[in-house]
Amino acid sequence: MVKLSFLVRLVAKAGKEEELAAFLASALPLAQAEPATIVWFAFRLSATEFGIFDAFPDEAGRQAHLNGAIRDALVAKAGELLAEPPRIDPAEILAAKL
Repeated sequence: MVKLSFLVRLVAKAGKEEELAAFLASALPLAQAEPATIVWFAFRLSATEFGIFDAFPDEAGRQAHLNGAIRDALVAKAGELLAEPPRIDPAEILAAKL
C-alpha cells in the first residue's frame, strides 16, 4: 500500500513549455525502473505550470526516489527549462484506490 508521496509543481520558462512537457514524458521509464515508486504521474495544470505526483510504500522508497535518476535529470535541465525552483511538498496518503 502507498503511504507517502510527493507533489511537485514546476513552472516553465517562457517559450520552454513544450520542452518541459516532453522532458516530463521522457522521465516515465526512469520512474518505471524504481521498484518503490508505486505511482508516478506527470501532468500539466496550465500553459506554463506542470506537476509530478508520486507515491511510495515507505520513507526509504520516497528517499530513494528523491535522490534518484529523475531528480538528477531535472537538476541538470532546471536552469534551461524552469522559471523558478521546483516546489516539492511531501504528503501522507490517507486513502488510495490503485
